[in-house]
Amino acid sequence: MASAPHVPLEPPERLVRVLTAWEGEAGREWLAGLPERLQEYLERWELTPERVQQPGGNISMVVLVRQADGTPAALKLGLVTAETAEEHAALAHWDGLGAVRLLRADAERGVLLLERLHGDISLRSLPDAKAMLEAAGVLRRLWVPAAGHPFTSVAEHTARLAGKLRERAERPWAADARPLVDEALELRDRLLADPPEPVLLHGDFHHGNVLAADRLPWLAIDPKPLVGDPGYDLAWLVRDRLDTLAAAPAARSAARRRLGKLAEALDVDRDRLRDWSFFRAVEAGMWSLSVGDREGGELLLEFASWL
Repeated sequence: MASAPHVPLEPPERLVRVLTAWEGEAGREWLAGLPERLQEYLERWELTPERVQQPGGNISMVVLVRQADGTPAALKLGLVTAETAEEHAALAHWDGLGAVRLLRADAERGVLLLERLHGDISLRSLPDAKAMLEAAGVLRRLWVPAAGHPFTSVAEHTARLAGKLRERAERPWAADARPLVDEALELRDRLLADPPEPVLLHGDFHHGNVLAADRLPWLAIDPKPLVGDPGYDLAWLVRDRLDTLAAAPAARSAARRRLGKLAEALDVDRDRLRDWSFFRAVEAGMWSLSVGDREGGELLLEFASWL
């Protein structure tokens, strides 16, 4: 087969902006190597490129391709981090059950060949109530028994988050948030003291990470897999579309109703879900404040206070 044609590589603007802001020099180095890396895998895996998926992810670029037999696929080139290093293993374990199917992988370099989904259509395209219903159906497929699997536990992962949270709470700008941080850390310790039966979790489950598909109506993408309490996974979904939720009349009551409905739909203990939602909102809010996103950080902390 002739070598794959050269494709001018133009990383999505969001990818360039986020990697530069979050990863600094390491991000710039990774971006600089993208053109060569793309061409290497187009040739190695006999792929014909069509276009770069826009707007793309925060730390990955997806190129829509055709395989040698003409089958459509998606070539994902991502920055390997502690959170993304086991993405390929989770996708291989699910083998298409609720998640995009993995076709080939060079996990060490963060390069995955995936089945083609409808990248422009996520659950965000649906009304909130319908999106939540579909999301619950996807999670039911993903939460499989985790015994014997080598993924990071929720306890290990949140220990790192808790350490960063304590550091940020000592910054001068964090003074007003310290009571929320103290409560979040206390809740985490209580939750981990009496955990339910662990399952394999997506780790970053929200409407934007569930895309329309042909094989099934909706499939999850971009897992940051963990093993542990289902409530931890569901907590991210509780605060999805937070801007819209915050603008609703009686936002506090609306947030609590959503939490209750999701807990009931997926048979997750409501109190545990509330506590994990609180912890994850405070942790994310403090992170946002630490990188200069004051509006986003304050909204997340306000959401935590609603719970």
